[in-house]
Amino acid sequence: MSTIFTEWKILTRMGAPILLAQLAQMANGVIDTIMAGHASAKDLAGVGIGSSIWIPVLFFFAGILSALQPNISEFKGANKLTLIMPCLWQGIYIAIVSSLLMIIILVNIDPILVLLKLDTETFAIAQGYLVAFSWGVPAMLLLLALRGLTDGMGFTSIFMSFSILTSLFNLPLNYAFIYGFDSGLFEIPALGGIGCGWATSLANWLAFLLCLIYLHWNSVFRQFHLFHQRTKPHWQEIKKLLHLGLPIGTAIFVEVSMFCMIALFLAPLGATTVAAHQIVLNATSVLFMLALSLGMALTLRISYLIGSEQPHIARQLARSSILLAILIACFNVPILFFGRDVIAATYTNDEVVKDIARHLILFAAIFQIADVVQVTMVHVLRGFKDTKIPMLIMILAFWGICLPLGYSLTFTDWIIPATGASGFWIALIVGLSCAACLLTWRVMKRA
Repeated sequence: MSTIFTEWKILTRMGAPILLAQLAQMANGVIDTIMAGHASAKDLAGVGIGSSIWIPVLFFFAGILSALQPNISEFKGANKLTLIMPCLWQGIYIAIVSSLLMIIILVNIDPILVLLKLDTETFAIAQGYLVAFSWGVPAMLLLLALRGLTDGMGFTSIFMSFSILTSLFNLPLNYAFIYGFDSGLFEIPALGGIGCGWATSLANWLAFLLCLIYLHWNSVFRQFHLFHQRTKPHWQEIKKLLHLGLPIGTAIFVEVSMFCMIALFLAPLGATTVAAHQIVLNATSVLFMLALSLGMALTLRISYLIGSEQPHIARQLARSSILLAILIACFNVPILFFGRDVIAATYTNDEVVKDIARHLILFAAIFQIADVVQVTMVHVLRGFKDTKIPMLIMILAFWGICLPLGYSLTFTDWIIPATGASGFWIALIVGLSCAACLLTWRVMKRA
């Protein structure tokens, strides 16, 4: 127990900055939404649609790059510091290629926008927003590659600082590009929702360049000589990273795209139902950050322990993390259950939307234990570099169970009379429970 409590303290120190970094990244989306909404309803719709497209794509590539953290953490644990820079540079090459692919996707997204049957103005805003946003994609992915170095070395507060810095940059830049700015020396025209894309791109480049400068001058990272120890692309090393990272990226994409698809499926039920669904999804996403941060810290710590030849402690930590996950869920459940009136009222004044949201929040409270356990277990397995089987479990749980079950419960009488929006949230409980059970079984078998 003494060893486990010591490890939990280390997880807290590592996880707290990760949590703040995740919340800062969420803040960018909140800032964009609020400021675009004040411009016009069309700008808000265009930015919202654009965000729904780039977020799953970004999470896929970010998942691939997250393979850097456990590798570098393991090198540190094994005191093989000379292997860190070659590994990082292969990650940088992956980030560059990923940037090109993501830009190609975003600037050629018109066929998907056509399928959504948007009005002309909203179509133009969503298209322009994605094109503007794409200019900042290289900076965003390269910054995530550098996060592999800083988080892998155990300095999780560094990425936190630059995530907060990005949000601080984004706020004034959004104001200037959305509403226009005239200093007397130069003028920025009011671009509305499209300006959100330019502001985010510029903020990402500023944060990335400042991070490069920091790593060059910081006493801890100066030893790695980031600019002078460039390694040529090495296909075998890149292949190893992709072997670990592609299943992670796929699993994350499956989960994120599932929530985007649920929102699209609910569209025929009307704007009030979709709005209520988005309220509950946003509220649970904030609480989810606590479990996600724990999971990311577990990946780093377990890979470090394996590298330092302490697999017995890694196994103890893996098994004890189930208790940590349940404790976090027990923290989340009463917030949702007893605070559902306050949560609904915080987002909207529409009584119909509030009533639907309060009802759906009850389902969100029920699936908290399953949700927190599954995200914790999947990150534990990543620390052991076990990613293929978890990916298959996620595909089965989310695409194989949740989506078809949710559709049948929501719109058909095949199982029970059609339940409306509640059907998808019932399906989420079933799908997440299946994922939690299978992933926990995998951890017990692996640890």
